[in-house]
Amino acid sequence: MSSYVGTKANHAAERAGTNGAPGERKLGGLIALAVLSSLLASTCCVLPLVLVLVGVTGAWMAHLQAVKPFAPYAIALTVGLLGWAGYLVLRPARACDLADGSCATTRPLMRRVWLASALFIALLLGFPLIAPLFY
Repeated sequence: MSSYVGTKANHAAERAGTNGAPGERKLGGLIALAVLSSLLASTCCVLPLVLVLVGVTGAWMAHLQAVKPFAPYAIALTVGLLGWAGYLVLRPARACDLADGSCATTRPLMRRVWLASALFIALLLGFPLIAPLFY
């Protein structure tokens, strides 16, 4: 009877999301949203240069300047999402009670993903500062 109760408690913990790392899915989504919003923020500067380097050209690229007024909002969204994801990644982890030890491997992986995303976003957001050197 006690093993049944333990199994029932484990199933309840799994349904409640307390058995694993509860923020891992949310964290991946936050990082993805931060990267997408940084791409939107740098659409006026980086995207035309990348498209020209790839070989895609055309007069339609002049229309990308229409999103430039929204860049400050996208930058604020990017920094906010990246900060929230950074808080979730860098805060002390809760105790992991899984027998397979998957918590020990997912936290360092998500930290690396967050760091790589933060560096990529820093390059994208800092590009308008160094763009005049390329033109």
